[in-house]
Amino acid sequence: MKILLASSEVYPYSKTGGLADMVGALAVALANAGHEARVVTPLYRGIREKFPALRKVDWYFNLPIGLRWVPAELWELEVARGLKIYFIDQPSYFDRFGIYQENHVSYADNDERYIFFSKCVAHLARYLPWRPDVIHVHDWQTGLVPALVKHQKSEGWENPPSTCLTIHNLAYQGVFPEEAFALTNLPASLFNTEGAEFFGLLNCLKAGIAYADFITTVSPRYAREITTEESGCGLDGLLRRRQKHLVGILNGVDYGEWNTTRNPHLPKPYSVGRMAGKKNNKLDLQKLVGLPVDESVPLFGTISRLAEQKGVDIQLGALSEMLNTNMQFVLLGSGSPEYERGYRDLARQFPSKVAIQFGYDETLAHRIEAGCDFFLMPSRFEPCGLNQMYSLRYGTIPIVRATGGLDDSVIDWTQNPRLATGIKFFEYNSRSLAKAIRKALVLFNQPKLFQICRRNAMKADFSWERTVHNYVSVYEKCRQLEKIN
Repeated sequence: MKILLASSEVYPYSKTGGLADMVGALAVALANAGHEARVVTPLYRGIREKFPALRKVDWYFNLPIGLRWVPAELWELEVARGLKIYFIDQPSYFDRFGIYQENHVSYADNDERYIFFSKCVAHLARYLPWRPDVIHVHDWQTGLVPALVKHQKSEGWENPPSTCLTIHNLAYQGVFPEEAFALTNLPASLFNTEGAEFFGLLNCLKAGIAYADFITTVSPRYAREITTEESGCGLDGLLRRRQKHLVGILNGVDYGEWNTTRNPHLPKPYSVGRMAGKKNNKLDLQKLVGLPVDESVPLFGTISRLAEQKGVDIQLGALSEMLNTNMQFVLLGSGSPEYERGYRDLARQFPSKVAIQFGYDETLAHRIEAGCDFFLMPSRFEPCGLNQMYSLRYGTIPIVRATGGLDDSVIDWTQNPRLATGIKFFEYNSRSLAKAIRKALVLFNQPKLFQICRRNAMKADFSWERTVHNYVSVYEKCRQLEKIN
């Protein structure tokens, strides 16, 4: 099949979170499975310098945004057989310090930026000599693509591609004032309660849900959760109406990138059969972040955006209590200034037990995953999550709240003692998380059980080779729906 993937960020070219990891890995997996995959994404600042093999394509855009016409250029990068990346070069929209925001403030013209990007995606799908069978769009930034394709079909686009939308996080919907709809140049008939309109506002993700041929989420449990009033973020009614065309597919992990045996980020390699390197990585991490170097102290880690969704509030509460016991904690992340202050206060209160680094550092992320004994992910909600799956492969026992993809990917002792890979808790409060941490401390002090759990974790398989077939099955269903319609 020929699949055009469209995303506002794609690893390793741009990244703010798991969306970039997923799209980059899925594209590679599709190509490895024998399909033709092409990815289209904005050309952000710095990409051209980091990837000098980029070349300009003899292709120019000049597309309407409301009453204005906006030009752009197309660049491409050959990645591998069957895989090519297209970059939309529009400097006034994309040559900026950040991707979506600066200094925690979103760009005021994000509606215009990603409406334009969506138009470029639809334009490429229609006019490229390479004609995709399916356009696979991701999150609100490309949510208008299905509506654009639907409209252009009504205007004479014969045999357009099917469209598939993946919802990575329903909480982010791309909601803008009603006037923004005029920038789409779509007919007013699409701005209604069953389409792009949301309480008088433009909702880009809602448009995607309404007009895509098929919808996926990044875990089976999250697909169920978002059809409920509690987790539907105001779109649960529409999602229930589209439930026959909604499926959850758990994200895969790029084990070429996230592995413990051939990893340039790690001081020492290790594996299920040769675990000595795990201890060395722990001692090295303690030294690196300025914690007392002691193998006998259980080391907990978190790599996360510091946002309410990630359970930061209950984690700060639980750690304030549990750091009075014999444990250490290391954090890598950034986000809310209030939460950053909370972790600074924690580090001042427990200077020999807490190490924090704000921002993101790829090497340190790998070293935390490899060096810690336990990984904390107490999310309020989590569509999929990747760090718990990275932790499993690194033999770092995840402690997770049973929600979304965390529930789908971690096996607790109470579910199956023989196959347990981690620790789950259910109620969203500091007390429940503190209880889970106490269970981890008990497990750490029972070496045989701890090693069984660690081995189970490292053997868990969330490879994209397994996952990609589920997406291909969805693409085939999309094509069948297109033929019916």
